[in-house]
Amino acid sequence: MNLFTNKKSDYTVIVGCGHSGSSIANTLFDTGGNVLVIDRDKDSFSKLPLSYWGVTTLIGDATDINVLHEAQVEKATAIVVATGNDNTNIMIAQIAKEHFKKEHVIARLYEPERECVYREFGIDTVSPALLFVKEICNWLNSTQKEAIV
Repeated sequence: MNLFTNKKSDYTVIVGCGHSGSSIANTLFDTGGNVLVIDRDKDSFSKLPLSYWGVTTLIGDATDINVLHEAQVEKATAIVVATGNDNTNIMIAQIAKEHFKKEHVIARLYEPERECVYREFGIDTVSPALLFVKEICNWLNSTQKEAIV
């Protein structure tokens, strides 16, 4: 599933409205997605530009099943978990997978060595640290090849 080719019939729930969560929400909304963002801190929603009134927000703790019911997670086509805490991310992702039977769940992962735990639960991950390392290595390899030529 490509999250960046959403149609209005798609419904994505994003947990965490930090820089990553708000950027994902903005991008999905720009491409026609129907987006709801959950965060425990109402001030986090200030990261969403004023022009994004179409992004629905919900103040609450997404580890609480009642909050996820209120967010209508059961209707979501995808769940993106992007809080600042790996333990919280895996708990929410696991609830989405097991309780709500969601197939498309992806979580942000700060500690790459924890990836095996997520994999056991069938949860896809994105690790900013690993992405950074990969990009730096690609950059260094291309720079070194240019210097040789």
